[in-house]
Amino acid sequence: MPEPLTALITQAARELGFDVVGISRLPPQPAPNHNPSVSPHRLLDRLHEWLQRGFHASMNWMTRDPERRADPALVLPGCRSIISVGMNYYTDHRADERPGNGRIARYAWGLDYHNIMGDRLTQLSERLATLAPEDRHRAYVDTGPVMEKAWAQQAGLGWIGKHSNLVSPEFGSWLLLGEILTTLELDADEAGTDLCGSCTLCIQACPTGAITEPYVVDAGRCISYLTIELRGSEPTLSEELRRGIGNRIFGCDDCLDICPYNHQAEPTSEPGFQPTPLTTSPSLRSLMDMNEATFAATFKQSPVRRAKHAGLQRNVSWALANEAAPAGNGTPASSSSRDSR
Repeated sequence: MPEPLTALITQAARELGFDVVGISRLPPQPAPNHNPSVSPHRLLDRLHEWLQRGFHASMNWMTRDPERRADPALVLPGCRSIISVGMNYYTDHRADERPGNGRIARYAWGLDYHNIMGDRLTQLSERLATLAPEDRHRAYVDTGPVMEKAWAQQAGLGWIGKHSNLVSPEFGSWLLLGEILTTLELDADEAGTDLCGSCTLCIQACPTGAITEPYVVDAGRCISYLTIELRGSEPTLSEELRRGIGNRIFGCDDCLDICPYNHQAEPTSEPGFQPTPLTTSPSLRSLMDMNEATFAATFKQSPVRRAKHAGLQRNVSWALANEAAPAGNGTPASSSSRDSR
């Protein structure tokens, strides 16, 4: 007897190097024992609430057509299933926290995950077309109007933690996500169960208080937003926020480093996610002296290029100012040396 289509797709995804794969169906099914505020049933309401509170900061593109962002069937007419995949990007390397160095978020230590995962999702899409020629589908790696974390939870890859990131029982929050929207009716996996319990370590660890309440992040206070998405070489930034950034020059891992589920993650075997000295021990002075052409060449295949040259220079200037701040004057510690192993 031929194998069911769902099993063949799952097998193909794993053969391509995806560490986790799961299926969710439209409309989503209620799942027991998980936080209803992050359920796909409430996606649109939750998105509207978040936007109305201004927590999207300057990311005005998020206000365009929220209905489409919350409903995959408006992205792909006839969508019946979502194939969610994830790749572990954790390595057992350490960031070099010596004075004079900045801190780059772990996901940007290696090559750009959009390319690594995008190539494999393209191959999975081709396999899908072979298995089901009648299928219509669209694949995304953090590039489309899809609330991927909610659908990843619905597909059983994990649950959305209080820091608003997906948490996997096996890989913690060290998963990069992608998905394929498809018109196929596939067998759904059981949705992930929220295992955060009463833990609030991630909320306490946030250097800028960006996690305003469990499962809610104010992007305008989040260091990842401030050092990546915020545009402009010299935006208005309160001294409190600037000091809270510390030596972080691209993203922030503090809420991940402190999560107990991240302490048990095994390192990835993916070569593309392995770090370089430039990303684990970036010299602030060297980066400050880097011109735009050198920046483009150096970070051509790195997620860091998203900050653009002007943005990275701005971030480095903040880190240098924080490092030079007199002791005892509210100087923040450098980014957390708490690591996940």
